[in-house]
Amino acid sequence: MPAIAADGIECPQHVGIVGLGLIGGSLAVRLRSAGCAVSAWNHRAHPYETAARIGIECKDTLEELVEAQPDVLVLCNPLVAMPKILQTIKPIIDPARTTLTDVGSVKGLVREQVHAAGITDCYVGAHPMTGNERSGWTAANPGIFDNALWALTYDEHTEYRRIVQVAGLITRGLQNSLIVIDDETHDRAASLISHMPHVVSTALINQMTADPDRNIAAELSAGSWRDMTRVALTDPDRTCAMVVENSQNVEVLLRQMASRLTEFADALRDDDVAAIHRFFTEGQTYRDFKQHLANRNSGETETVFTTLRIHPEHWRSDFLESAKRGEYIVRFTSGHHALAERHPTI
Repeated sequence: MPAIAADGIECPQHVGIVGLGLIGGSLAVRLRSAGCAVSAWNHRAHPYETAARIGIECKDTLEELVEAQPDVLVLCNPLVAMPKILQTIKPIIDPARTTLTDVGSVKGLVREQVHAAGITDCYVGAHPMTGNERSGWTAANPGIFDNALWALTYDEHTEYRRIVQVAGLITRGLQNSLIVIDDETHDRAASLISHMPHVVSTALINQMTADPDRNIAAELSAGSWRDMTRVALTDPDRTCAMVVENSQNVEVLLRQMASRLTEFADALRDDDVAAIHRFFTEGQTYRDFKQHLANRNSGETETVFTTLRIHPEHWRSDFLESAKRGEYIVRFTSGHHALAERHPTI
């Protein structure tokens, strides 16, 4: 079990990072500023001069990074490169010294690749719910982790102590909160709030660029268009890869969305006032949820904390039920007790 300080699980002393792009670079800078020893490898050396100036130890090869035996090794590389990187890591990594994690937005696929590489026992899935449409080391900004929520994921092979170790990195090193869920639940949820919306946002800009009045429309566009199409400005190759990696879940949601829009189009054609009104009001519980969050963030409602006891054998279900209740873990107070912040639910 990782070391336990007076105020909870400690942050790992040495973190290795593979890939100094937007997420990896931001993570490296954030952890270094928190006093954590950070080493890194990037497939191209162009970030090294700047990174070294702020105390990040840059390695010439991936092998050197793994051989340094960081407490936690975070894979921030594109998923397309994951199989090759895992094969390089496999013969070098010492599971007794290093826990492996990643920041990919799809967990089931990464888990399969980790299994195929034979590094199952030391792996914990992780996904920080942060980022923007930019990419690369020049986009690195430790501020993207301000108040960020992470999802840690598990399967039947995951060791509890690995979860707790990565949680220490998140809660102590980054001052972030987290939930712990299984891979499948994560990927279904991610497709709903990220991957499918990326497709819909892209469809909107595709619709505009194909319209003969596109230039007039662009001149008239304002805040609503900007907000709905922001993620469509992301590198299309990056978005394409993300969606394809979670294709089964995204396909289901897109067909449901297409059906929903077709039904609404039919209601407009038929002048079905009741159906039109129902379309715009059936999601009221989400508006209420967002208002609760706004009230909470403005201090109008009290923040509620609760103590979560994690059973040594049934920890998976304990974590999952906690996430369903809207509880964000803010720190571990002992090996099997955590302090959680309760958030509104829909």
